Amino acid sequence: MAPIAVVLDHTTAAALYDPKNPHNEAVAAFYVQASGGLGTLYAPVLSLAEVSLERPGLLSYIHGLRFIQIEPFDTGAALTATELRHAGHSWAAAHAIHAARPSAVFPAGRYLLTLTPELYDRTGVQAVHPDQ
Repeated sequence: MAPIAVVLDHTTAAALYDPKNPHNEAVAAFYVQASGGLGTLYAPVLSLAEVSLERPGLLSYIHGLRFIQIEPFDTGAALTATELRHAGHSWAAAHAIHAARPSAVFPAGRYLLTLTPELYDRTGVQAVHPDQ
């Protein structure tokens, strides 16, 4: 089985940051799997920045985790975000969607780990809840 690529959205990043969050253990299990080489976790920087407004320190915390790669907000992400913002998505969701959609590096896309899979309906991504 090949390692899987998983994007954390703002909800799962917040759950990982807060040990009292009821979903913390389920999200942490993905981190443990990544640390064992079973997959790679990605965190879109704009998603982290937005949730850090409500949870100061979250971006620094996630950035400090060895087995999570921060996904940069580049021109391609900005183009996607513009389209998605017009459709009513938040900045946090827009960058997560961009990161999870198929690309040259990930032709099949990446899984999007979220506590709110319904938020990503009809966006072209495979959104999964960590408890499922």
